[in-house]
Amino acid sequence: MAPAELIELKGQLEDLLEKQLVRPSVSSWGAPVLLVKKKDGGSRLCVDYRQLNKLTIKNKFPLPRIDDLMDQLRGASVFSKIDLRSGYHQMRVKEGDIPKTVFRTRYGHYEYVVMPFGVTNAPAVFIKK
Repeated sequence: MAPAELIELKGQLEDLLEKQLVRPSVSSWGAPVLLVKKKDGGSRLCVDYRQLNKLTIKNKFPLPRIDDLMDQLRGASVFSKIDLRSGYHQMRVKEGDIPKTVFRTRYGHYEYVVMPFGVTNAPAVFIKK
């Protein structure tokens, strides 16, 4: 990572620690991280969970189809809009699964205590809640 990216990474790690979304880890597992540019010019910390996802038993809970969801709205006259931007972060990871969420950085290893983006079963678990 470039020096500017390292500064950004350190800031995002500090934010995750402050919000208690991650904690330091000593797990032997560790997924790599990268920073992805957002439309607004900022950066998003992304963990590459591809290796973990290859080993994960897939949750077969079916995700709803968008046309089925739209059919449920037929005839409705009142609508609500909610922001689920941090929805995954409202769901705690089971204590025994936390070490599987480890990611490694130049500043150490960290593990999520809330559901991270990028793990294969996150959408199915989120929908079921």
